[in-house]
Amino acid sequence: MARRRKFGVKVGFRKPSLKKSFRARTTGKWKRRVKKTINPFYGKKGMGFIKNPRRSIKNKIYRKTTFGLSDIFKLFKR
Repeated sequence: MARRRKFGVKVGFRKPSLKKSFRARTTGKWKRRVKKTINPFYGKKGMGFIKNPRRSIKNKIYRKTTFGLSDIFKLFKR
């Protein structure tokens, strides 16, 4: 079970969500291509930090302190 640290960041296993996983995988390349034509910086590395540094740092910590099902499967794939 994931616990929360003092400053509100989860530590441990992320609960899988089929709905969110499906939405992430079906956001098509056409939608990304349209966004790219409107905003030339869309999808570039480091743009999240420029747009919202606080959220970017929080997400980086979250990704390093939690793990999901896909991370577990990657361990056994080797």
